[in-house]
Amino acid sequence: MKRTRIIRGGVAAAAALALAAGLSSCGKADPYYSGSPNTVTLPIAAWAGSEANVAVAKQILEKKLGYRVKTLQMDEPVMFDALNTGRADAMMEDWRGVPKKEKKYVEELKTVVNAGELGVTGHIGWYVPTYFAKEHPEVKDWKNLPKLKKYFQTPESGDKGQMLEGSPSFSTYDAQIIKNLDLPYKTVYAGSEAAQVKEIQKRAAKKEPFLTYWWTPQWLNSKVPMTEVKLPKRTPGCDKVPSKVDCAYPYTALTKFMNRDFAENGGKAAEFLKKFHWSTEEQTKVVKWMTIDKMDTDEAAAKWVEQNPDKWKKWMPN
Repeated sequence: MKRTRIIRGGVAAAAALALAAGLSSCGKADPYYSGSPNTVTLPIAAWAGSEANVAVAKQILEKKLGYRVKTLQMDEPVMFDALNTGRADAMMEDWRGVPKKEKKYVEELKTVVNAGELGVTGHIGWYVPTYFAKEHPEVKDWKNLPKLKKYFQTPESGDKGQMLEGSPSFSTYDAQIIKNLDLPYKTVYAGSEAAQVKEIQKRAAKKEPFLTYWWTPQWLNSKVPMTEVKLPKRTPGCDKVPSKVDCAYPYTALTKFMNRDFAENGGKAAEFLKKFHWSTEEQTKVVKWMTIDKMDTDEAAAKWVEQNPDKWKKWMPN
């Protein structure tokens, strides 16, 4: 879920894509759905985990398999549209936050296919800084939020408590949860993950309280410890209708999706991406290098590839 920094290396894809036949690094015919021979187009969402996935995949596709990788920065819902039309070949990390588009393209039109789990488990929720939770342990139960709203009021939220949000493009149900649980709170958007991180860091530096939409894995959690506010337990269908959501977010096995033509005719590139599978800890390590250590994205990916040949060699096509 996610999520930081301005993405570097985005390249605009052609408006119309055709089925093309290219040559692999081994010199054999290797047809796949792409804008030009031997090119794979991967979209990047506006969070660091997504960037790390694509950066590592790009390193291996280019350095080990001889492909050229084009990247596109786009929101999660738009990624499904891009996979449907062929503007993008594969999505490396989906939080299952746009079920209508998934149903439309995967189940109904069958232009997009599930390409397997990424290996990372994500969880979204409502969080407060741990230093506040220690002083007010009652905040860990959502039922106590009304009497604690004074601690979370801001000029932007007025007489209500503020629920800090990141980018409006993120798939969230917080406004609906607030309404359906009748909580005196208001969602306030920072505008992006980077802006949300900056706001959290600013408040944490002053030991000020805040309530925020947040997720794991996330690199900032090692710098600003947070405690989850327990929302009502999930029940079957509790989030099926977006306007009626009144329960906690699920734990989600993050998933890859592909354009169907690419999945079936993408040769070694498609086979490699289907096998791409790493852990939360591995992704978090690359994200740490990118964010906390301020390492260039490509350098961080190259470092991981250099240090983990036993891991990525298992992903190589037969």
